[in-house]
Amino acid sequence: MATTTLPAKKKGVASSSIGLKLLMAGTGVIFILYVLLHMYGNLKALAGQEAYDTYAHHLRTFGEPMLPYGGLLWTVRIVLILAIVGHVYAALRLIARNNAARPVKYQVKKNIGSTLASRTMRWGGLALFVFVIFHLIQFTIVKPNLYGAADSAAIKESPYVMLSAAFAMWWVLLIYVIAMVALGMHLYHGVYSASQTMGLNNTATARARARAIGAVLAAVIVVGFLIPPVYIFIDSL
Repeated sequence: MATTTLPAKKKGVASSSIGLKLLMAGTGVIFILYVLLHMYGNLKALAGQEAYDTYAHHLRTFGEPMLPYGGLLWTVRIVLILAIVGHVYAALRLIARNNAARPVKYQVKKNIGSTLASRTMRWGGLALFVFVIFHLIQFTIVKPNLYGAADSAAIKESPYVMLSAAFAMWWVLLIYVIAMVALGMHLYHGVYSASQTMGLNNTATARARARAIGAVLAAVIVVGFLIPPVYIFIDSL
């Protein structure tokens, strides 16, 4: 008796590996744009309390009366939440597929030719996710007074006072240094991986250029984010 084999059901682009990688690359670009703007805002702290508090206030009144109070911030938050959900979803799906496709006998060789940034991508991403939750609780959602003698009312009233009280504590600074190192490594490999997904790494020159761009971008963002907290900590000594 003749038998026929039905063709395998084709996956849509959205559920394919390339679709998931494009989702990761696209949401990654959103994160890069956001952290660059966030870094610029943090650097305002170097100009003093009035400049930083005025900047923070304008973020909440931007676009009024076309936008409600805080409308810009909530728009950005919604976009970031959707981007995080998409990024994490794509990452988990790709990790599951890679683990299912990799034979046990090749596990010993899986790190050959890889970089430290690529090998720590998963754990670095998890560390950043935990840090973002801590960061939101510390500066946005709860704003707890973890800083000893610092005035709770002043902390909640002035973003600059809250920032200064936080980074005067060595353990808060240490958390941010570790988080920024993780962010730098994630960005370095992420830029290279995204350019590869988009088909831009077809030559050795293109791959070298992608790594250079990733390294420069990661260095700028890490240094830019660390300047204000280090300055505040040193100034508080």
